[in-house]
Amino acid sequence: MMPGEPFFHRRSAVLWVEDLPLSLIGETYGTPCYVYSRAALASAFASFNSALQGRPHLICYAVKANSNLAILNLFARFGAGFDIVSGGELARVLAAGGRADRIVFSGVGKSESEIRAGLEAGIKCFNVESEAELERIEAIAAAMNKTAPISIRVNPDVDARTHAHISTGKKENKFGVPLDRVVPVYQRAAQLSHIEIAGIDCHIGSQVVDPAPLLDSMDRLLALTDELAAQGISLKHISNGGGIGIRYRTEETMDIGAYLRALNAKIGSRDMELLLEPGRSLVGNAGVLLTRIEYLKDAGGRHFAVIDAAMNDLARPAIYGAYHEIVAVAPRGHADLKYDIVGPICESTDKLGEDRP
Repeated sequence: MMPGEPFFHRRSAVLWVEDLPLSLIGETYGTPCYVYSRAALASAFASFNSALQGRPHLICYAVKANSNLAILNLFARFGAGFDIVSGGELARVLAAGGRADRIVFSGVGKSESEIRAGLEAGIKCFNVESEAELERIEAIAAAMNKTAPISIRVNPDVDARTHAHISTGKKENKFGVPLDRVVPVYQRAAQLSHIEIAGIDCHIGSQVVDPAPLLDSMDRLLALTDELAAQGISLKHISNGGGIGIRYRTEETMDIGAYLRALNAKIGSRDMELLLEPGRSLVGNAGVLLTRIEYLKDAGGRHFAVIDAAMNDLARPAIYGAYHEIVAVAPRGHADLKYDIVGPICESTDKLGEDRP
């Protein structure tokens, strides 16, 4: 089975996206170009929403997976929230019609100007990565005479069992507040006059195909939630991040519905909104990079197909061996064969390192 089916499929040996042949798209718009299926994006988003009916929730699309304005606008129209990591991503989401009050601002290196921009826009919350960041947000909010909603990102020391380059939830990683410092940081936040405690969150890594470590991290978040509640610190929302993996070749992937129902069951009767921050699992198998072979080259016994796309269009395979499917639009010599090769089927613009080999 090719990743992206049934939205990418063959008719008379030609590869189509929904009801359009990719050869026609290449002929009309030129190559290289990225082609995404609206139906695939809608189906992926619906798979999250439908599994959480009855639980207050917000699916915050991780903009790093693909920050194209058309993609962002589509998710905004679906009712999505957004998970951002920079001021530039904030500007893109707002320009694409995203609601500020559905934006969560993640990332370990928020600058003063980015924090100000988030406060001016009125975002849902800042996912705070360190004690130093908390103090900076308080100082900026005080200077602006605003109150900053925050969630502490917990480093739960959970092994996501994924590639080392994209693991983010172990204690040696740079992300989040260590488990033994979480409660003191919340206690400090409760003392600050321009901070509103909104929630708690974590993110343990990307391309996670086993739900066990994700459920383990949720258990740790809920234990902290209950400990904080006993101290009079109540949380409005809880986020287990994103990181759900997709199939690139033959990987076993998790049942998203079963995973989300398990999260909901763990939250139980607690009066909390559930936030999730999927990226790859929404867009990863929804698009292709359409490219054309320009030359065939024989160099020292090795055979190369030189294409009009380049490393900047898909850097990860060359840098650390990430696998992506490469398939022909049509068999050689086929009447519709204008553009000789299409691939890989993957998200095209997420940040380097957000993949598995």
